[in-house]
Amino acid sequence: MKILVMALLLSVMSCQNKTEKQTTSKNPVNMENSTEKASIEEVLYTYGEALNTADVNKVLKVYMHDGIFMPTTLPTATGAEQLKASYTNIFKTIQLNVKFNIEEVVINGDWAFVRTSSKGNVTINATNQTLPEENREFFLLKKENGEWKISRYMFNKSK
Repeated sequence: MKILVMALLLSVMSCQNKTEKQTTSKNPVNMENSTEKASIEEVLYTYGEALNTADVNKVLKVYMHDGIFMPTTLPTATGAEQLKASYTNIFKTIQLNVKFNIEEVVINGDWAFVRTSSKGNVTINATNQTLPEENREFFLLKKENGEWKISRYMFNKSK
């Protein structure tokens, strides 16, 4: 039961590159803002692809070196070493197949937050059992050296 609960909660980290892009911004719409939003969305879709393919190295590439991952009911992972360990354990436990919907993007200088939702399924590797998965997520991103990266990420069940 503990593995099932952990797997379900971890699968929140869901994204996929082929989902609807619904974004808003508090900043006036301009070409620069549109470019920044597109760059942020690409980071999140890359992250989603990494989750769905269980690619730890790809996950690490979209996080800042001191990024923080706050999964529901699991310990917080801080920094590259803990992020690598956390995602490695997650991918040993579950396989995600989820679609990621961007609901809101707010940009302020070199910082942005993104509110998302995800829906799909998760397969528990130990039992090969597939279950529905639905979550809501919150990302804080920072632009560093011209690239947007995930600085903080947390999620919870939407139902």
